[in-house]
Amino acid sequence: MSTAAPDPSAELNLRGTPCPLNFIRSKLALEKLALGAWLQVDLDAGEPEQMVASGLREAGQYVEVEALEPGAVRLLIQRLG
Repeated sequence: MSTAAPDPSAELNLRGTPCPLNFIRSKLALEKLALGAWLQVDLDAGEPEQMVASGLREAGQYVEVEALEPGAVRLLIQRLG
């Protein structure tokens, strides 16, 4: 498996977007990508991060979480199905 950072095909900035709207927008953006493509999503840390990451993992996607500045995270999501 490669250790190189993925090159996202699309990016979303959903900081300040409430749940579940941030999950819905992430899922819709992911559905537009080809299988194997990556989506980068910037979110507020805490509940938004947990809801979006867990929801997409439950849907069968691969999710990496990176910390940004305090209170913010970046999800790198690979579309697997």
